[in-house]
Amino acid sequence: MKRVYKTVAVAEMGPGEGWEVRLDGRPLRTPGRAPLVLRQKALADAIAAEWDAQDEEVRPDAMPLMQLASTAVDRVAPARDAIVDGVVRYAGTDLLCYRADEAQPALQERQARVWQPILDWAALRYDARLAVRAGLMPVEQPQGAIQALRAAVEALDDMTLSGVQNATAVLGSLVLALALHDGRVSAEEAFEASQLDETFQIEQWGEDAEAARRREMIRADILGTRRFLDLLRAG
Repeated sequence: MKRVYKTVAVAEMGPGEGWEVRLDGRPLRTPGRAPLVLRQKALADAIAAEWDAQDEEVRPDAMPLMQLASTAVDRVAPARDAIVDGVVRYAGTDLLCYRADEAQPALQERQARVWQPILDWAALRYDARLAVRAGLMPVEQPQGAIQALRAAVEALDDMTLSGVQNATAVLGSLVLALALHDGRVSAEEAFEASQLDETFQIEQWGEDAEAARRREMIRADILGTRRFLDLLRAG
């Protein structure tokens, strides 16, 4: 859509009531037309900056913070149980649990070196020790570990769950998403861990332009999600 607003501002709704972004004095709403109320002024300021940075055309894909906050309001809050179920489902097929077989010892070693410490962290942090398997055959994860990860996801507020849901889907790993949320890994480390297999193949065979663009989009998505999670903590 075209930019029709001139001014962008952040206003406090009232003591303890949160903050809102205003375009030409009018409160910003989500794509679902719900009020966008933010508990953190830092996040409100950052979303306002996204809107202020738009040129003649407003590009939603250039506003990752706005997208994640709106998702929390429009999609997470009304269907929270289903969202939690979808996120926890990744634990059953978590990327970090599937390793190369003996035919690829170099890749197998790299996966163990990068992925295993993160799985070990999850076992200590959440009491969720997941099983690891070589090859692509499904491995049944301990129900105690799945329930422990579910408890961690259920404890997240809607905004944080929006960020963790996005990170889980992009990374293909709930463990990596929780590590990103907790600060166990940086955004770049999470990206590199999620792309470990692809990076290994690129080192062997090279990379085409389309794959490079896709990887850069994933990196930008993870960087944006980490910033969103950081702003939620900023207050």
